[in-house]
Amino acid sequence: MDDISIIDITPQNIASYGVCGYKDIRKHEELKRKIAWYTENYPKGFRIKALISQKDGYQGMIEYMPGEYAHRPVDADNYLFIQCIFTGFLKEYKHKGYGRALIRECIQDAEQLGRKGVAVVTRKGSFMAGKDIFLKLGFVICDAAKPDFELLALLSDKNAEMPKFKTDLGIRAGAYREGLYILRSRQCPYSWKNVNAIVKTARDMFHLDPRVIELESAEDVLNAPCAFGSFCIIYNGAIISHHPISNGRFTTIMKNLFKE
Repeated sequence: MDDISIIDITPQNIASYGVCGYKDIRKHEELKRKIAWYTENYPKGFRIKALISQKDGYQGMIEYMPGEYAHRPVDADNYLFIQCIFTGFLKEYKHKGYGRALIRECIQDAEQLGRKGVAVVTRKGSFMAGKDIFLKLGFVICDAAKPDFELLALLSDKNAEMPKFKTDLGIRAGAYREGLYILRSRQCPYSWKNVNAIVKTARDMFHLDPRVIELESAEDVLNAPCAFGSFCIIYNGAIISHHPISNGRFTTIMKNLFKE
């Protein structure tokens, strides 16, 4: 891989490398929250591997965990579950096969651990990988969830039961019927600064008192109402964002809703 290497991120070295573009623990509350979360969950088998360039530093990562702790609302026990993957803060590191190399690291770990295989939720657009890279590696589509999420798996044992989304996922948002709810987990560092801004806008511009619900455990996420799992925004029982969004995007969504 030329000057690229894949290293194991541990609770001991994560502050040195950062995560998801956050590098300075003195400035970034997002990084502090992620480090605390990772340190708590590392003993359970949560793992991050980072793509490091000698010249340009951190250029990608993959995060995965045992399926029983998946941070999506899925049944994926005895799989390794990929939560997050990306490559290329700089464009020259995109489309070079580094994503496949990171996925193969997870596949190798699943084989060594005797897991049924590897599972992942995919979707077009922001914050999630598309399915094509996984299909090329032999993954198959196992299940789907609204509006456009797909659950894929690579099976070590062809006779193994495939993972699936939680069966009641489509009705869970109904439990949040009145008002604005923001559900987030420390697993995703992008859910800190943006949420603080969204809460202020909700109060100042739309006269709403949003309730921020911290998803502290894997069980909390497994019971979340959105297929993204670790983040969603719900207004009067309807999901209005299935992944972290900017304050500007939130403002646009709410203005459109108030016109109706």
